[in-house]
Amino acid sequence: MHTRRHLIAFSLATTMLAACSSVPTMTDRPPIVFMHGNGDSAALWQTTLWRFESNGWPRDRLFAPDQPFPLARDDDGVAQPGRSSTAESMAFLKAEVERVLKATGAPKVVLIGNSRGGNTIRNYVQNGGGDRVVSHVVLGGNPAHGIWAVKGLREGSEFSGLSPFIERLNAPKNTAGDEVAPGVKWLTIRSDNNDKYAQPDGMWIGAKGTATNIGFDGPALKGATNIALPRVDHRETSFSPAAFDATWRFLTGEAPRTLQPVAESTVTLSGRVTGLGLDPLNPASGAFVNNLPLAGARLAIYAVDSTTGDRRGQAAWEQSIGPDGRWGPFAGQATTAYEFVLSAPGYATTHIYRSPFPRSSAVVQLRPERLAEADRDAKALVIFTRPRGYFDAQRDTMRFNGQSALPGVPPQGAGVSSSKIRLASDAPESVTAEFNGERLAGRTWPAEKGEISVLELSY
Repeated sequence: MHTRRHLIAFSLATTMLAACSSVPTMTDRPPIVFMHGNGDSAALWQTTLWRFESNGWPRDRLFAPDQPFPLARDDDGVAQPGRSSTAESMAFLKAEVERVLKATGAPKVVLIGNSRGGNTIRNYVQNGGGDRVVSHVVLGGNPAHGIWAVKGLREGSEFSGLSPFIERLNAPKNTAGDEVAPGVKWLTIRSDNNDKYAQPDGMWIGAKGTATNIGFDGPALKGATNIALPRVDHRETSFSPAAFDATWRFLTGEAPRTLQPVAESTVTLSGRVTGLGLDPLNPASGAFVNNLPLAGARLAIYAVDSTTGDRRGQAAWEQSIGPDGRWGPFAGQATTAYEFVLSAPGYATTHIYRSPFPRSSAVVQLRPERLAEADRDAKALVIFTRPRGYFDAQRDTMRFNGQSALPGVPPQGAGVSSSKIRLASDAPESVTAEFNGERLAGRTWPAEKGEISVLELSY
C-alpha cells in the first residue's frame, strides 16, 4: 500500500509537470547542457544521454562538459589547490553555454544539473546572465539549502546553509518569497528520504547524532515545481529512469516512449583519460580527483567473455593518450563486453570491466587507480563501483564475489558507491558482481605487479 501511494503521488506530480511546461516540437529541441556534481565528470550523464537520444532528442543537441577542477573549496572564499570556487564554477558553465549557443544557433538552452552542479546553475542564472538564455532548469539532488546549517561548522563552504553563497541564492525574489530566479521554468527532483546529503542527522558528514538542521526536503525550492521520488539515492535524483521520466515530462509535456536506452547495431566509443592530482603544498594529504588530461597514459581495449571476463583474443584498440586526454573513436559492438586497460607512470595498471554498451558514447571517461598503502600486502584487488548511484543494502539486490553483503557497504542507508575485496591469492580467477539485474565479470591481476581490477556498473 505504501508503494502504491508513492506511485499515485508521482503520477499526479508528473501530470502537473505536463500541464505547466512549454512543449517544444521534436524537430526544434533546444540544446541541453548537463552540469555534473562535486568531484564528478561528464561520464555520469552517459545513461541519461542514451535515454534522451532513444526518445528522439538529437544527439548533436546534448552537451556534457567536464569541469577541470570539480571539487568545491573547503571555504569558498579561500583559494585551494586543485579545487574550484563558486565563481570559477559559474564562469566555466557560462563559457560552455556561450559555446553551445554559438555552435547551434539556438536562442536558449536547457540546463540540467546534479548535486553541486545545481549550485553552479542557480548561480549562473541568478548572477551570471543565464536568465536571458536559459528556458528550463532541472536540478537533481541539489543541496539548495546546504548539506548542513550549523553555527560554527564550516560556514564558508558552499555546502553550508549558513554560507553567504547559499543565503544570497535563496534570498526572496518577490513578495511570494520565491527562491528561484524569475523568467525560467524550474524543476527540482529529490529523494523522499534516502539522499545522503539531505538528512536531518549528520551521519554522512562524519557527525552522527548531530542535527544538520536540513530536512529531507532540503533540495526543494520555493517557486519551482518540486518532485520527490521514493527511495532514490543522491545520484539517482538525476541518473535513474524515474528522474529521466520526470525531466522529460517537464521539458516536453508528454510521457517518454521508453525509459531504457534503445540499442544500436554498432557503437562508437570515445572519451577522455584523466588522473588524480596532488596538493603541491601538501603532497602527503593524498590524491584528489580532477578532470585534467592524463597525457602519456596508455589505453588498450579487449573484447571479453561477459560471463567470465576472459579476453577474446588480442587488443581491439590501443592508443597513447595525447595532451588533450582524448581517446577513440573506437568502433565496437553493442552486444560485446569490454575490458579497458589503463597504464601510466605513478598509477596502478587498471583493468576496467564494463557491460556491453547499447549505444555510442563520447563520454566514456577513464581514470586509473592508485594502490593505497593499506592494500600493498594484498595478492589481488577488485573494486566494484556504481558511479551513477549508491549501494543500498535494504533496497538493492546485489552480490560481489558470491557475497550478498558487500564489504564496506553499511547495512542501512545509501551512501557508499564502491566496494573492494582483497584476495589472498594472485592466481588469476574470474570475479563476478551483480546489481539489480546488471551483471559484470572480470579477471584478477597480481597486486604485487601494480595491477587492479575494477567492475564498473552502467546503471
